[in-house]
Formats: sequence, C-alpha cells, structure tokens
Amino acid sequence: MKAYIFPGQGAQFTGMGLDLYENSPEAQHLFEDANSILGFNITDIMFEGTADQLKETKVTQPAIFLHSVILAKTLGDSFKPDMVAGHSLGEFSALVANGALSFEDGLKLVSQRAMAMQKACEIQPSTMAAVLGLEDKLVEDICAKTEGVVVAANYNCPGQLVISGEVEAINRACEAMKEAGARRALVLPVGGAFHSPMMEPAREELATAIENTMFSKPNCPIYQNVTASAIIDETEIKANLISQLTAPVRWTQSVQQMITDGATLFTEVGPGKVLQGLVKKIDRSAETESATLSTNN
Repeated sequence: MKAYIFPGQGAQFTGMGLDLYENSPEAQHLFEDANSILGFNITDIMFEGTADQLKETKVTQPAIFLHSVILAKTLGDSFKPDMVAGHSLGEFSALVANGALSFEDGLKLVSQRAMAMQKACEIQPSTMAAVLGLEDKLVEDICAKTEGVVVAANYNCPGQLVISGEVEAINRACEAMKEAGARRALVLPVGGAFHSPMMEPAREELATAIENTMFSKPNCPIYQNVTASAIIDETEIKANLISQLTAPVRWTQSVQQMITDGATLFTEVGPGKVLQGLVKKIDRSAETESATLSTNN
C-alpha cells in the first residue's frame, strides 16, 4: 500500500518550487492563484528570497504547503494514495492531497494558522528544544516535574523528541535531560512553543476559521498528528485539526500505525527528505522515496 507523507516547517529552501513553475503549466497557474489568494507574491520569496525571508512564519508555512500540494497535483494519474499523513503543518497539505480540503481553502487556513501562531509567539517568549537519546516516558516524566510550562511536543522517531514551552522552563528541562543521560538537549531556533499550551490563543483563532471551512469526504484515510490513527470522518478531521496546535505531533506512532495497516512504500511530497529519514529510524525495513515532478501533463 502506498502512503504519501507531507513535511512541516523547517524543510524550506531558497529556490523551492521553481522547477515546478518552469516545467508545468498547471503548477504555474496554481502558483499565480496563490499569489492572488495571499495578496503578495510568495513566488518571488520562494524562488529568489533570502533564507531569512523564507524563515518568516507567514511565508514559511504557505511556501511549504504550496510546494507539497502543487507537486502532488503535478503527479497526475500516478498519484493514488492509499493513506496520507503530514507532520504538523504538513497535515494541511495531506488534507488537500486526499480531497478533504480545496486548494484555496487549504492555503487560506495555512496562512491564517501562520499569522495566529506568530501572534501567540509574541504574547510570551517561548521556545522548543530537541532531546536525543532518551526514552519517551523519561522525557515526559522530566517535563512533568519541571517548574513552568514544558511538554513533549514532537514524537519524531524513537530517541528523538522535541519539547516545547516557556523559555526558562525549557532551559531547566534541558539541564535535567542531560543529567538523565540525554545525548543532546538543544534549544531550537524557532519562533515559539508550537504544539504546547502556549499556542492556546492561536488554537482559538484557528478553530473559528476551521469550523467555517467546508471539508469534503476524503478519498483515503489521513493519519492525524493528534490521534495517530486512520481518520476518514470530516467532523473528526476538523476536531483533530483544531486540537493540533496545542497537542503533540505523534509522528512515530502515526508511522507505526500506517505500517501496521499495510503501508509498504512512503513517498515524501514536498521540500527536503526529513520525513524519509524519520520513517527509516522508526522502521528500518520501510521503503521510502521522494515524489518527483511528472512532466507528462
């Protein structure tokens, strides 16, 4: 069975999407549509912008979404997913790819999500840190004992977990992780504490937008970050998407469940190869590949 997976924030690079724009009339049309939907020329920043310009949340999230979704659309008839999943932001790309969301609605939600997260980050200083080489349960226990807001946010693969919360609490937790034998406990260069209670203002703002957006019945199940299980019901999809901003990304558990349910090939659709690396660390026998532009459309 074919599983298509969609990356999240951090996979961006200057020049992303330019090959699609230059080689596919359909891609060109969709990029131009995106410029008018967003109200600024995101293509200029994606194709020629600096790393700093691409790092702005209001640019990064739509840019990765566009690269992933437009690439999926150019795959033509060869794009036949049996299941999809996305890491954090990638969940929106996956929902457009499996027909639950329209291109325009997906892009609008991603843009609103980026702005809402940016605002939440400005309310109170917060951050995230990568913890390597500790059992998930130990990381969770240390977070629970640490003073201040700090939670497990991204279960990326066994032995690689990201924690999220208040700056001081993250620093304290990192020290405790190192004392407990972590190989690394490293604060990440991110704008704020994503997938933690610190994102509650963003969750509330996005909830309204998601509730007011039309979702269709998807053509295959999505394994959502919040539940790590196959979801096909639109109401459930919406509820999980709303919870996602303050809940952890259960990527390890999602991939394990997809394999249990029959996934034999994981195709990463979008910039970079981060998710393929994680899939291999979760299950060494899993087959992975990158989606590449089909030029026959």
